[in-house]
Amino acid sequence: MPTRPPPALVLALLIVFALLGNGCGKKGREPVGVGPVHEVAPVAAQGAVSVTTSNTARIGGADVAVDAAAVARVVYSGLTAASRPPLVLLVDEHDWPAALAACSLSAAPTRAPIIYSEGGKMPALSREALLAMRPTGGRLLSGAQVLRIGSSAPVPSGLNVHTLPLVDPAVTAAVIERLAQAAGGGSAPKQVIVVPLNAPRALQMPAAGLAAESGAPILFSTPAGLPGATRSILQELHRPSIYVLNPLYVGKASLGQLAQLGRVTQVSAGEVAQGEGPARNAIAVARFTDGTFGWGIKEPGHGLVFASAGRPLDAPAAAVLAATGDYAPLLLLERPRSIPSSLSTFLSDIQPAYAAKPEFRPVRGVYNHGWLLGDEHAISAVTQSELDALLEITPSRQPASAEASVVQAE
Repeated sequence: MPTRPPPALVLALLIVFALLGNGCGKKGREPVGVGPVHEVAPVAAQGAVSVTTSNTARIGGADVAVDAAAVARVVYSGLTAASRPPLVLLVDEHDWPAALAACSLSAAPTRAPIIYSEGGKMPALSREALLAMRPTGGRLLSGAQVLRIGSSAPVPSGLNVHTLPLVDPAVTAAVIERLAQAAGGGSAPKQVIVVPLNAPRALQMPAAGLAAESGAPILFSTPAGLPGATRSILQELHRPSIYVLNPLYVGKASLGQLAQLGRVTQVSAGEVAQGEGPARNAIAVARFTDGTFGWGIKEPGHGLVFASAGRPLDAPAAAVLAATGDYAPLLLLERPRSIPSSLSTFLSDIQPAYAAKPEFRPVRGVYNHGWLLGDEHAISAVTQSELDALLEITPSRQPASAEASVVQAE
């Protein structure tokens, strides 16, 4: 017999669907006072360094609100109909679980960027980015242009705003999964990502991009067992594929419960179990693939996002880069002025190359590109230059017999 969802989840869902039916805020599709939109990101303010090299582009600045605004403007300039998002997510930067769970709404079809509020305040750059992007609303989520998640910050007048009230993290994640289903036309996901709430945030960060790329919802576990809201969603999805990040922190009780609700696959279990750091964990997620799920990055020709493990909220901010453009997974640096050896090795393994023969040319090759988030306190300029070199296409170091497989001849 199906299990009834817990009362807290029912209450939250009723609140959300009531809001989606009735709306809150004004219904106008064109915001008042849009202002100039010629300043396309990177946002160069509050310590931002807009440095671009041959293979990298730095976006953002001194804090996560600046980084999120910059990413949003990189993806959505607001200058044309095609460069306007249907929906913008406004998340309180003090609510890490809500920011992480919201990343599934950065997947298709919404591809919603995330901007941050500071409690009840809207940072100036967040406000400017929101107005410049001019979200369309459209038919998704009853025409909402802004979905405010756990935030009480005021939104500029003229925008259709819907508010998701702040509740327990597991309930919030379950409600977001419902919203993602509604936005996708009601089709239920076949994969879910389970993240242990007790894991260090730096180890949770890669889940953001994985959810945005795949559209799989993020659900939460605790060491004591699965929260009721998580269990109810999994029961309703009828044995989905369950991808568990950082299973060392999930615990045997939750893993056992998950195994009864779907096919469980542990992502980067070996990396975490051996005590490896955030950089190795992020690489394991970028490499992981299971059928059509996951990036499976084991060869050149990709976009990559580089962020500091010390800025967890940069992961949700960058999530939309995993669902647009070059669909870039997240890689992490643990110190501003050095590249972890595991990351250097990984980038060397996927570095583009061309055969050093007249009949082969680099123009026929494939290329890697890196997005760097934050100012030099997050990733130094020297580190950016070192990353640029690791992303550059180079003459092949393979034996002559293998060179033909590096780059196709003209």
